[in-house]
This record gives sequence, structure tokens and C-alpha cells, in this order.
Amino acid sequence: MRSTTPNDVHATSDAVILDVREPGELAQARIEGTLDIPLGELVERVAEVPSDTTVYVLCHAGGRSAQAAQYLESRGIDAVNIDGGIVAWHRAGLPVILGGAS
Repeated sequence: MRSTTPNDVHATSDAVILDVREPGELAQARIEGTLDIPLGELVERVAEVPSDTTVYVLCHAGGRSAQAAQYLESRGIDAVNIDGGIVAWHRAGLPVILGGAS
């Protein structure tokens, strides 16, 4: 499984980011424009994940997104784990919407 940094993903134009956190976590902090599918729903909703581009997978700190990326790879999807998750994204000073999902 490949992984990358939040800065590298942010610098990628038109990056597809799959956020596998739960709705309550998204309500606290989220990245605008992500595809939001909780890890527990990924198997039944995998058809919603693009298969024709690289998908960057995000969670809180990197554990669930690593699991999701491995699963997506097993389905033939080019998936890359975002190291450190939303925590590292926020610490890097990248744009985050705090306090509510839109």
C-alpha cells in the first residue's frame, strides 16, 4: 500500500479524496469537496469510488484509511493512504472546515 503526505495531496490538482470517517467526525472537521463514505459502509458503497483515477484516502490519524486503501487496492482501485489523516492535514496548515459539515 502506498502512502503520501497531506501536503503532497493538497498540491495535486483535482485530487479525489475519500474520507472514511464517521458523520460525527466530519461535523467536527472536514475538507471541502471530499467523497465521504464511512469505513463501515465502504464495502457496500464501493461502486461510488472512482476507479479511473487515483483516490487518496483519509481518516482521523491514518489507521482506518490504511485499511480502506488496502481494500480498494484489492478491488483494482489505485488508492493511496494519507499519512496522519485529518490531524496531520490540519497541523500542516492546510484548509479545513471546522465545526460543521456543509
